Amino acid sequence: MRNSRVAYPLTWRVMDMLENVCARIWPASLHRLLPYLMLLPAVVLVGLLVLGLFQIGDASLRVLDTSTFLFSEDYSLENYRQAITSGFFAVVASRSLMGSVIVTVITLLFALPYAYLMVRTQSSGLRKFLLVALFLPFFIGQVVRAYGWLIILGNQGMVNEALGLVGVPPVRLLYNYPAVLFGLIQYMLPFAVLMLAPALTAIPEELESAAGSLGANWVRTFRHIVLPLARPGLVGAGLVVMTLSLTDFAIPAILGGGSQDFIANAIYDQFFRTSNQGLGAALSLMLVAVGSIMVGVVFAVFGAGTLAMTGGRK
Repeated sequence: MRNSRVAYPLTWRVMDMLENVCARIWPASLHRLLPYLMLLPAVVLVGLLVLGLFQIGDASLRVLDTSTFLFSEDYSLENYRQAITSGFFAVVASRSLMGSVIVTVITLLFALPYAYLMVRTQSSGLRKFLLVALFLPFFIGQVVRAYGWLIILGNQGMVNEALGLVGVPPVRLLYNYPAVLFGLIQYMLPFAVLMLAPALTAIPEELESAAGSLGANWVRTFRHIVLPLARPGLVGAGLVVMTLSLTDFAIPAILGGGSQDFIANAIYDQFFRTSNQGLGAALSLMLVAVGSIMVGVVFAVFGAGTLAMTGGRK
């Protein structure tokens, strides 16, 4: 008996004491309410988000009086009309939407072979290298990476210095639309790989081996086996990359130099530079609506069940 007492860990005794305390505070008759209690933090967070959206919606219906810098007491759709009819906001919106689509397509084209090689390689050293290269950008930060590209791609940067060695004059590589797209692709690539890796891991290697034994080459196996089974990861990665690209602020601001603003930059300007919070709120809600429509279109085309890693049906 003495040995059994000594063998019983102290941490287990502490856990037993906590269990007894919890049993007294939360009687067995209320156990059926425990799942709802565990959902309470999520409900509170969602409630705060909804409350914030209501406040933004209220501000979007009030017009700023530029003579007094006070907001009207009456509700009006003037901010939405201005956002829709303004040529500047139309250019910014089209630039953001087109950029998010381009970034999503190119990012998936790079992320799919990267994730496939990382999952299927038999070399532990190569797998570790790919994992380190994947997670290292998360420890640097988006703003630091964007400023790093300023040093590399600037007029006096490393790329132009290398071009000067072969007699090529300096090329403007920054403060244009391709520079913003390049920065977004580099930033979004790890997110896409992380979304694709579980979907590719769930595909049994035996299926690819069986297809090869039946005469299918690697291209046909990848097209008819890997791609259909990896569709949940592709859809999930596409949604994440598209929404993050559409709402990104730092990279367009830094690599675009103020001439290639996205919607988030326009919203920032309305809130903090022109102090027109009503117009900024209207743009914010319109951005939420556009993002929701894009997600809804993806669900309508591919089915919401496709995001399940088990390959749910529509």
